[in-house]
Amino acid sequence: MENILINCTPRETRVATVIDGVLQDLFVERAAARGLVCNVYLGKVVRVLPGMQSAFLDIGLERTAFLHVADIAEAHREGEKTLPIEKVIHEGQSLMVQVAKDPIGTKGARLTTTISLAGRKLVYLPKDNHIGVSQRIEDAALREELRNMMLELRPEEDKGGYIIRTSAEEGATREEFAEDMRYLERLWSTIRETAGASNAPKLLYQDLSLAQRVLRDMVHLETQKVEVDNSESFKELYSFAERFVPVAKDRLSYYQGEIPLFELNGVEEEIEKALKRRVDLKSGGYLVFDQTEAMTTIDVNTGGYVGKRDFSDTVYKTNLEAAQTIARQLRLRNLGGIIIVDFIDMSCDEHRDAVLAELRRAVSTDKTRMTVSNFTELGLVEMTRKRTRESLAHVLCEPCPLCGGRGEIRTARTVCYEIMREIVRLSKQYRDAKEFHIQANQRVIDMLLEEESQALELLQSFVERPVMLEVEPSYNQEQFDVVLS
Repeated sequence: MENILINCTPRETRVATVIDGVLQDLFVERAAARGLVCNVYLGKVVRVLPGMQSAFLDIGLERTAFLHVADIAEAHREGEKTLPIEKVIHEGQSLMVQVAKDPIGTKGARLTTTISLAGRKLVYLPKDNHIGVSQRIEDAALREELRNMMLELRPEEDKGGYIIRTSAEEGATREEFAEDMRYLERLWSTIRETAGASNAPKLLYQDLSLAQRVLRDMVHLETQKVEVDNSESFKELYSFAERFVPVAKDRLSYYQGEIPLFELNGVEEEIEKALKRRVDLKSGGYLVFDQTEAMTTIDVNTGGYVGKRDFSDTVYKTNLEAAQTIARQLRLRNLGGIIIVDFIDMSCDEHRDAVLAELRRAVSTDKTRMTVSNFTELGLVEMTRKRTRESLAHVLCEPCPLCGGRGEIRTARTVCYEIMREIVRLSKQYRDAKEFHIQANQRVIDMLLEEESQALELLQSFVERPVMLEVEPSYNQEQFDVVLS
């Protein structure tokens, strides 16, 4: 049983997909930092880099956006040979582009000139003439039937292409396809008219809000209900469903309970877990997630799970449960890029094959493109997951002001020794100073007065000047000042 929960506040929308009572997907969109993927802009080329075969465009954002020659449709028109970027675009040129990846970290948005506009059952490719079918529709006969239906519906004079979406697998009619085509063609006509009457940079089309995209893309036959906890948002979504997604209309309901919707369904608790480094398994084992800019590593441990038979059986069962949990956590945390999984070592080849098969099965439901390799010689599994937006941790959290994101801070004793070295350095540089005044955190001052008191006395004898100590409550453990007088 699948339920979709939509929590709306004036500045933030959160969407959770719960299957059989377990949170499977989580999406967060804030008005202050709304995602840009699928937005269409009229951009201005500000710099072309032939050495990188790329260009930077001003699309009206804080940072310029990045366009590689591989993402320029016009560069691939001469047969199989790709034209160099300097022969396709030039500085100062206006170019219609679409955002393929949100800005992540210090990187600007990634662009493409291949425009695609999504409807309920179809994706329209106005600059292409290809008709494709989603790879997730595996039935060969159904694929051929849907493709033929589109070929019959598409006017001969229409040079645009279409991709039939996965939602068409649940029974798409000619009328639904035709309605989608009319809507998408009207939308493309509006975008072109706006572009023709505008100067770059200009936003030409903004994708639907998170809640509307959920109704369009995620509601299907297995969805039992879609609960919304805000009356205004419910009315807007109901009106949107009536016009564009009739199948979702009867599933929409307005939640008015006293207990917050996410709290009632255990979503808030799961969000807290998804922000932690350690994830406990039901068996007693646990996972450790370490996220860096380049990659994410996941370590699997048996923890307190001792099993009922032998150690190899314990390891096997822990790894099987870990494979299922890893797939779910990747979706919840929205981790992308390179992912390395360090399963507990297994000596049995059958166990290794079964764990790898379970991992591949668990990630197969992920809507984001993924690849899973075999076990390496070191017993690691390498994975990749397409990164199109910031991870959950980067959306909800910021680097710790104490450690700067390292996850550790220097000990009070380490800081004491740094202070002593600084005093020695200053004593040689400023021989006229009469005393040294130390301002530091409470723990550091306590360490100097107690465990390191003898070292402090030796220091004063060495520099032949008194050292005064003062607690500065606003300082963290690593901060200190040495004031000369």
